[in-house]
Amino acid sequence: MTEIEPNDVPEEAVEVLQAYLESEHDFLSWLGVTVDSFEAGRMTATIPFDDKLTNPTDPPTVQGGVASTLIDVVGGIVLRPYLTDPVDDDMATITLNVNYLRPAAGDLTASGEVIRGGSSVGVSTVEVRSETPEGTERLVAVGQGAYRLFRS
Repeated sequence: MTEIEPNDVPEEAVEVLQAYLESEHDFLSWLGVTVDSFEAGRMTATIPFDDKLTNPTDPPTVQGGVASTLIDVVGGIVLRPYLTDPVDDDMATITLNVNYLRPAAGDLTASGEVIRGGSSVGVSTVEVRSETPEGTERLVAVGQGAYRLFRS
């Protein structure tokens, strides 16, 4: 398999990506996803704590699907610089593995990194941190995804 070098990520990529998520992607906009940083091979994004995203526990904890969604989104977007056309080329999740480590009770912040950007498949890993019910910032989930890269 061929290892692909990433395209450069322009300085305005965070603002452009954030505007896209807010105006074109209703689900991620509803979740409140914000892009914190984005460079070739690395990305950080956050979903703020919101009662609508919690389990009926005392104290409320964030439902695991929210972390899974964030892992999938960050894991895919971090691979975009490895596409021929990072804006217009497509990709699809092949597999997503999520390990939940402990309950989350605050904002979820995911940091993703490319493991491999191949000619047709990319693999990334993502760590999610949050405040726990005990009030400490901890790693709450880790995930790895494989993505089919559709190049133009």
